Amino acid sequence: MSNITLSVNDDVIRKVRRLAAAQNTSLNAIVRSNLQQLATREDLRTAQLIGRLKESFDTAKVELGRKSWTREELHAR
Repeated sequence: MSNITLSVNDDVIRKVRRLAAAQNTSLNAIVRSNLQQLATREDLRTAQLIGRLKESFDTAKVELGRKSWTREELHAR
């Protein structure tokens, strides 16, 4: 696990420490939990976008025809 250093307004730190005490946890645990939730949301968003892209490929049945060329013909000079 990595350590990070953050600069946060003192008023915010006081409020979150009070919140943490009320929830019987720590400021560190609250920050860690919020960062994890952010990362998880981004993973879900990415998975949804990939799913929609795959779905669009599946529904866009485009027939390109038969390949009538060779690689050598394409690269002939």
